[in-house]
Amino acid sequence: MKEITAVLPETVLRLLQKIPAPVQETIEEIRLRTGQPVEFIISGKPHYPDLTHSFCPQEAAGLLSRISHHSLYALEEELKRGYITISGGHRIGIAGRVITEKGSVKAVRDISSYNIRVARQKIGIAHDLGKHLYSGRWMNTLIIGPPQTGKTTILRDLARVMSTGDEKENMLPSKIGIVDERSEIAGCVKGVPQHEFGKRVDVLDACPKAEGIMMLIRSMSPEIIVADEIGRKEDAEAIYEAVNAGVQMLFTAHGTSIEDVMRRPAMLQLSKEPVFERFVILSRRRGPGTIEHILKSDGSTVKKELKR
Repeated sequence: MKEITAVLPETVLRLLQKIPAPVQETIEEIRLRTGQPVEFIISGKPHYPDLTHSFCPQEAAGLLSRISHHSLYALEEELKRGYITISGGHRIGIAGRVITEKGSVKAVRDISSYNIRVARQKIGIAHDLGKHLYSGRWMNTLIIGPPQTGKTTILRDLARVMSTGDEKENMLPSKIGIVDERSEIAGCVKGVPQHEFGKRVDVLDACPKAEGIMMLIRSMSPEIIVADEIGRKEDAEAIYEAVNAGVQMLFTAHGTSIEDVMRRPAMLQLSKEPVFERFVILSRRRGPGTIEHILKSDGSTVKKELKR
């Protein structure tokens, strides 16, 4: 959270400090909307420390200035995508007046809403899950879940387990290539991961997934490629290139089931010629990171609910 507190307006920081320290550790989002009270999402529910204070335009402008280190030009490309990633892997979503050019987003101006999503590394959260995804080698795995079900957190820890290996479980350490398009997985600062992955990880930071997958194959000889939120046609094409190159894969996708993900036009090709050997289905039923099922490519169950 220190990276977030470093950019928060003083008034918002004071509201944060009203929340007991143990509860602060469960904050998922900080929602800042011009003219509205500051909202903290805690364990999936909204919390308002002070309904009398409204986030003002001056605070909104000051927050953007601090996030950009007083250089909006440096964030121009990120602003087009609707979010900014700061040190620590925390993602700040934005909303405001969108300027388009020939049907594409050119810029976002007059930003009136911020959604600060808190990223946390939870070392060991994927250890038991890894046992079901390894059989002499790591199996091609797709982690599926709706927003805020812990996909990135689990992906991050699985990448660490894959990199370091586990002698007790006879898991060999592997060379990992991470395509971190939104700078959320590794939380790189000047290209250096801020999260713990072990010695065998190479990261392409802020790189589009499809291009990054091909770059890693050509230049870094990874044994496993890791990426978050696949779903474009280009992603599927790059995944087939990786399969043909003998590279294993660990990805996430938004959805509630295999069918939900694979019926999308961009993913149909992957469903016709099964690529993934394991599917991990997540929910929030027992909080973020609840593993409902681990399934094989034919839909049969490897493991039902996995306790965290």
